Amino acid sequence: MLRTLISRTGQTLLVLLAVSAIAFVTFRYVGDPVQLMVREDASFAEKERLREQLGLNQPVYVQYGRFISRVVCGDLGISYRNQRPVRDMLTERLPATLELVFVATVLALGIGIPLGIYSAIRRDGALARLLQLLSLIGMSTPAFVVGILLILVFSVHLKLLPSFGRGETVQVGWWSTGLLTASGWRSIILPAISLALYQLTLIMRLVRSEMIDVLSTDYIRYARARGLPRPYIHFKLALRNALMPAITVTGLQIGSLIAFAIVTETVFQWPGMGLLFIQAVTFVDLSVMAAYLLLVGLIFVIINIVVDILYVMLDPRLRGSAA
Repeated sequence: MLRTLISRTGQTLLVLLAVSAIAFVTFRYVGDPVQLMVREDASFAEKERLREQLGLNQPVYVQYGRFISRVVCGDLGISYRNQRPVRDMLTERLPATLELVFVATVLALGIGIPLGIYSAIRRDGALARLLQLLSLIGMSTPAFVVGILLILVFSVHLKLLPSFGRGETVQVGWWSTGLLTASGWRSIILPAISLALYQLTLIMRLVRSEMIDVLSTDYIRYARARGLPRPYIHFKLALRNALMPAITVTGLQIGSLIAFAIVTETVFQWPGMGLLFIQAVTFVDLSVMAAYLLLVGLIFVIINIVVDILYVMLDPRLRGSAA
């Protein structure tokens, strides 16, 4: 286990360096933030003076070196648009995104796994076939279309749930949460469903496929021949092995939820990191854009490490090699 953690930590540093370098270099070609920061009739000398103050007149490798040196010290730079520390802006938006992803993940796992198990056990039934059809529709429909349809039905026509915003929030230390208020829960339902739908259908189909394969193995046939109870066979023997591939996919999909929350947060105007990134792209706020991708890359790597640890915990065969 210790060797695995050390190895993954080294890989984490390399991945973050690669992500930050690619992001930093790519964003140089998005646009010129100086053009958006100065007034329309600003002279060339004024623009050059501002570019020099921001350090944008230096070579890319020098700017990247300064960026990395600041990141190591915990400084993510200053937002060009808001003139505020990027770290403070991400800290303010991080709770909204993580809460949205948490609720979406709970929905995807809490509904997707049971539906996958049912579809595998009753795979020839009419309801299982209907679930398979609905899962194809869920995987094929873009998140922004799902979000717009949810707003149209539940906000515009039925007027049951709010169509935008996070609702009322309360402060718990530095963390602002909407999960402790009724308004916050009503506001998170639609964006969480929109964000979770694709992951839910993916997990359902994956669990179904793995369960069908496991249920056809020899040791399951032997367990049935011994007269073991069906719940024990399905949920103790089969499900444990069927969940191994699902853990990997689920872990990666949680990272994808954070990355692709950009679309959902934009549709529902959810005040999270994704919406902040879209605003940063609009105003060519390079510091915010680079810091956001660096943070998302870090979250992806941490999730992968957690998945590896769960693999070792669930599969005894891996414990010896991970020691």
